Order: sequence, then structure tokens, then C-alpha cells
Amino acid sequence: MTDGTPTPSSDRSSSRSEAGAARPGAPLSRLPLTQRPPVPASGAWREGDPVGHRRFASLGPLELEGGGRLPSVTLAYETWGTLAADGSNAVLVLHALTGDSHVTGPAGPGHPTPGWWSSLVGPGAPIDTDRWFVVAPNVLGGCQGSTGPSSVAADGRPWGSRFPLLTVRDQVAAEIALADELGISRWALVIGGSMGGHRVLEWAASAPERVSAVAVIASTAQTSGDQIASFHTQIGAVQSDSCFHGGDYYDEPDGFGPHVGLGIARQIAHQTYRSALELDERFGRVPQGEEEPLAGGRFAVQSYLDHHGDKLTRRFDANTYVVLNQAMITHDLGRDRGGVEAALASITARALVVAVDSDRLFLPEQSERIARGIPGAGPVRYVHSPYGHDGFLIEEEQVGALVADFLADEVGTA
Repeated sequence: MTDGTPTPSSDRSSSRSEAGAARPGAPLSRLPLTQRPPVPASGAWREGDPVGHRRFASLGPLELEGGGRLPSVTLAYETWGTLAADGSNAVLVLHALTGDSHVTGPAGPGHPTPGWWSSLVGPGAPIDTDRWFVVAPNVLGGCQGSTGPSSVAADGRPWGSRFPLLTVRDQVAAEIALADELGISRWALVIGGSMGGHRVLEWAASAPERVSAVAVIASTAQTSGDQIASFHTQIGAVQSDSCFHGGDYYDEPDGFGPHVGLGIARQIAHQTYRSALELDERFGRVPQGEEEPLAGGRFAVQSYLDHHGDKLTRRFDANTYVVLNQAMITHDLGRDRGGVEAALASITARALVVAVDSDRLFLPEQSERIARGIPGAGPVRYVHSPYGHDGFLIEEEQVGALVADFLADEVGTA
């Protein structure tokens, strides 16, 4: 779960992201936090905002695993390429925690950030859109066009605090309905990293007849106690913000939403996205610019986390952050299936399982468990990276080569 966007080279190496005086016309990321404009109450896409390349599918009501009900579900999605007449070239790409449907393509109206996996999807890319028809939905519960807490309910008000609890299984049920709407009976590949990998596995277990192959990257079949603890702490940071108002903050003016709590949650999460080695070697104990830690100033690593917290609050929604973390907390592929091993053994799809060797969020041993359990999986393929969990986005060449080779095998066995 990561930022949802690849980390630019300047973000990999520079420890001075907020250093120096603000310049007229300087990018927001270069402005000190105190000189940035007020944060909106929510960074969600709302009706009336530019649509960009989104499309929308109205999927009707959805009964939820926890007993709730959504009377009307919409999923926002984007597509690239052309669906073959026999439907055999469809690929489903599933995003991580703070990603969205904008997998590839530039930033622009409706898309505040460039595609988060442009190195993997596009003409001539490992998932070549001249060959494959690619679909990427914004997850159910998300905040970029799909039904979620920021969406307008039947009474004309945002769902807010009334939005029901979702599970990964609910999210996949909505995506199955989207596939039906698009006329896709079987995916050649379902691929996703981090939280997206949770849904990849759920697709393979829930609808095995509809999945030929899966690629599960830096993920897990069942969240651990340590992961639940981290997600719980992040939820607590959001909900303890005095401006959260129990989840009903959408009418608040800029600067009066729960951005402090959301930013802290992001900082907690971001530590798990990067490795201890990288943070130590990149930042160490270097002060931030001219700041003096002994006089209340920050170290550079504190500035880095402050920046990433602020960055997320401007493009994301606090309620969605809570809803999606709750879904990860309850993620258990083996629930009502006889346990994780039984659920993995039931998967009939060919599987590529990828781990990042320095990942301290979804540990490599969790990928090993997935690979051992799926009959059609080979050994875990490792991405070697000093960056930690975010290596699945940063190490573009390694991940791209693994996916391209796997897809070439899929074509060969089709």
C-alpha cells in the first residue's frame, strides 16, 4: 500500500524535500508545509469534478459479507487496448491502498497524479496494451469515483459515518459484477500488489472459473497480528482527529477536515513502506535544512514523513482510508473455506508470486506461504531492493521482466 504512484528519482535520494525558501510558482512539494494552501476537507473525487479518463458502471445493489447492504453500487474504471472478439485478452489490474484506476497515463484534469504503474502497462510495456485489453477499477469503498464514504447516498448526502463495513470479498463481488457488465467471462490475468494482491487471491478463490492466471505481488493471504496492529493504529490516528466528526466532515471548509489525523496515519504507514536500511542510509540523523532538532527543529526524515502525510491528504479521503484499512484487517482468504491452506489449494489459476526481499509490511515468508499453497505456482520470485515494500513500484525493470515472462508463458500455454 503505498502511495499509489511510483517514487520519482528525486524522492528516492533527496533528504531536503522542503528545504530552502519558497519560490514563486514552485511546485507544491517544494513549498514548506506552512506555505502550502489549506488542505481540503476531503481529497475525494466528487460528482461535478473533471471525469478524466474514468468510465462508470452502475452495478445495482450489493449484499455485504458482514450483513450490511449497499442499495446501489458504482465502480469507476479505466481501460486500455481493445477486447478481442473472443474475450481472451482481458487483464484486470488491482490497485493498492491509496491507488486508483489511473494505472497509466499523464496527470491532467480529473487525474491529479500520473499513472501509478505506467512502467508496467502501456504500448510496448510488459502488459502491452497493443496485445492486451486492460481494465483497472477504483476499489469499492474508494474515493476516486467508485461507491465509497464520500459518495452521495440516496438521500442526497455523502454516506460519511453511515457507510457500512466492507471486506475484500465484498470488493471482489463488485468487481465480478463489473466483469459481467463489460462482457468479460474470464480474465487472462488478474494482477495486483499489496492490498491489490489481497483481491487477486480473492478473485482466484471466489471465481476460479473466471481466472486463467494471477500475479500476486508483495502481498498476503491473511493479515497477521502485526499488520492488524499497524492498520488499527492508523485508523485510530484518523478517528481521533477532532475534525473527523465521526466521519461526517464533507461540508467543512478547507483546513477544517481531518487532515492532521490522516497525515499521521500516512506517516505511520509510510515507515512500513520503506526499509530501515533506506531510511538510515538516506536520512540518518541529518537535520532538515537549517533546522536545529535541539531547538525544536526536525531531522530530515521527519520532514520527509511530514511531506508524505501532507501529500496524501490533498488527494485522498479520511473515511476511505478507514474503510480500506478495516477491509485489510479482516482479510483472510481461508475464512469459511477451511483455512488458508485449503483456500490456496483450491485455486486453479497459474500463479506468479513475487516478494520484495526488504519488505517489512508484507513479509517475504507470507509470499512463500502463498506459493507453497497454490498448485499452479512456481517458487517465489524475488525483487531485490533496498527500498522495502515500495520496491514493487520502484524496481520497475525487475517487476516488469517477471510479469512479461509470465505473460509470455501464459500465451504459450493458451
